[in-house]
Amino acid sequence: MSGHVPIRTCLGCGGRAPKVELLRVVAQQGHLTLDPGQRHGGRGGYLHRDPSCWSTFARRKGNVRSLKVAVDRSARAAFVAEIAGQARNE
Repeated sequence: MSGHVPIRTCLGCGGRAPKVELLRVVAQQGHLTLDPGQRHGGRGGYLHRDPSCWSTFARRKGNVRSLKVAVDRSARAAFVAEIAGQARNE
């Protein structure tokens, strides 16, 4: 018998996946940051590790409902550029 596997929804594509397969995103003082250890306080959202989900997330308008905060498009684009740069360096 296997244990419970938490499922989360991607902020980019809206697809659902096990939590361990996704990147956690948190909003802190008006900007987005990655939470690789999933230890930061507050509300978090999740993104697939796929750059197409990142760009879809950057293009979206309006509030990020799972974070319960408004994040403008420029802040989203800056965040996506940051995580894309980190992914290239790994």
